[in-house]
Amino acid sequence: MSTSSILLTVAAAACVVAALLHFVCIPWGAAGYRFLGAGESVANAVAAGDWRPHVSAVLVGAMLLVWAWCALAGAGLAAPPPLLQPALFTIAIVLMLRALAFPWLRPIFPGNSELFWWVSSALVGALGLLFLVGAILGSKP
Repeated sequence: MSTSSILLTVAAAACVVAALLHFVCIPWGAAGYRFLGAGESVANAVAAGDWRPHVSAVLVGAMLLVWAWCALAGAGLAAPPPLLQPALFTIAIVLMLRALAFPWLRPIFPGNSELFWWVSSALVGALGLLFLVGAILGSKP
């Protein structure tokens, strides 16, 4: 297995784990959102019966599963979607921008803990690097 394949397989596994964490919040309820750092405003909304946090969790989880598929395809372990290489680079850029943008995102999501922002940004940045390096190494002839 090439270095590119290993990096993209690790990226896929990380995306699946992150997707599952988003999905598990739904049946777990407010306590799950709170435990995973979504913040009191989100947890309180869930406790009050608001469905919007669940929709967000499903959308983010589904996106992460699509990204896992792209990573597996880049590793040669799944059928490739159209425009795989540009998709891998785009995913890497989105993840790294999310990691770097947390100081500007924090005011938009004031209920998230300081620990959430640092840990999630570090993990998302590392995931972005896995996609980026995997895509770069995989695009070499």
